[in-house]
Amino acid sequence: MSTGPRLVNRVRGWVWRNALFVSMVLLCQAAFAQKGPLVPCGKDPLPVYAGLDDSPIVKSWSKAEFGVTWTPPACVGWTAIGFTTLVTTGARFRSTSNSVDLLQHLGAISELEGMRYWSTTHQQWQTLIVGAHALTGSSSRRSRPDFTPSELKTGQTIYFEQEDNLAGKAIYQMHITEALADHLVFEVENVSAIRRLMVPLFHPGDLQSIYFLDRESEGIWRFYSVVRTGRNVNGLIGGNESSAINRAVAFYRYMVGIPTAQEPPAAR
Repeated sequence: MSTGPRLVNRVRGWVWRNALFVSMVLLCQAAFAQKGPLVPCGKDPLPVYAGLDDSPIVKSWSKAEFGVTWTPPACVGWTAIGFTTLVTTGARFRSTSNSVDLLQHLGAISELEGMRYWSTTHQQWQTLIVGAHALTGSSSRRSRPDFTPSELKTGQTIYFEQEDNLAGKAIYQMHITEALADHLVFEVENVSAIRRLMVPLFHPGDLQSIYFLDRESEGIWRFYSVVRTGRNVNGLIGGNESSAINRAVAFYRYMVGIPTAQEPPAAR
């Protein structure tokens, strides 16, 4: 006679515990959505890395939700808050390269020239980087040979000029945050203003990106990037989310050795 009530109580307890679990998951998801991306600074990133051999997980974060108030994670080192566009890319890729090989590729600034991406405006593959070359310093447009791995050690900052198909020419700096055998972190941002027909499009520091590359195991690396445009950039050029996604993926492909114009594009 007592089996029935006990069974009912067990079912009620099971339902209550599962409802509580689901609620906790939803609360965590909501918290993540409010905070924005989590970068892999000693923790798992959000969004997570894509599966090996899968397309990268690319997310454009909502400007409407927290584009004005988003605070970058402390380990990134960015001080300005907010964004106009914010794109994260997480992937796993196969490579027998070591960190020295990656630094060699990273320092080859001239090889950026000709990088392609899918233009959502023109609905075709177009050249993204029209020209690129290494510079002797931040205030000089005097070119120099590409950088060598020995020049890209932890704490080093290098400078280069790059001509974007839309934004035009600008001087950029690349800061090597960490360069270890199995771990590479570097940041890139514009140090000169970018104008078109005398109209300012981007102020210094408006274009920022940070990249994390970690060896997961022999022959397998993880890639994670955060790319943003500042919250006060010219809306005529800074607010196209699909374009921002395709540009971020173009650099991911370049870094890991995938043809940058390989079908399909990340966003149509």
